[in-house]
Amino acid sequence: MQEKKHDFNRGPAARRVAFLGLLGALALALSGLEMLLPPLPMLPPGAKPGLSNIVTMYAASGVGLGPALVIALLKGVFAGVTRGLTAFLMSTCGGLLSTLVMALLLRPKKRPFGLVGVGIAGAVTHNAAQLCVASCLAGGVVWYYLPFLLVFAVLTGTLTGLLLRVTLPVLEHLRNL
Repeated sequence: MQEKKHDFNRGPAARRVAFLGLLGALALALSGLEMLLPPLPMLPPGAKPGLSNIVTMYAASGVGLGPALVIALLKGVFAGVTRGLTAFLMSTCGGLLSTLVMALLLRPKKRPFGLVGVGIAGAVTHNAAQLCVASCLAGGVVWYYLPFLLVFAVLTGTLTGLLLRVTLPVLEHLRNL
């Protein structure tokens, strides 16, 4: 039996809003889960694996740039409410810039990288934006973390790209209900 597919952007508004709400809730749940993880040695305070970036990467490719940016902003507000102003600034700047980069790399006609490459590009961009914010707040000394964060970005970007590849069929199924 053939599965019935809907055009997400032309379907009922309530279905779109519900699905975007589900994506936002998933992003917040993954952000909350990351807060429970212990800090990793040799990394700056607050370095996380970026699991919620799976959601923004999916949104950027599956539902559009606008909703993906809203989800990134929602994650930033959540960081601010749960961890303070500095976390809000770093999460929002990193999230918005990395979402823009991932959306550019995920354009349908020009996909120079697979999901792992896009995940790595998003992680590197996220870390670079956060370093810029940290540099404004704490001074240039934070740039010494750059080599560690680049290695970490390659590892976490690979992880998020692979996890999106695994979860993509489930997300697509939910979107097409």
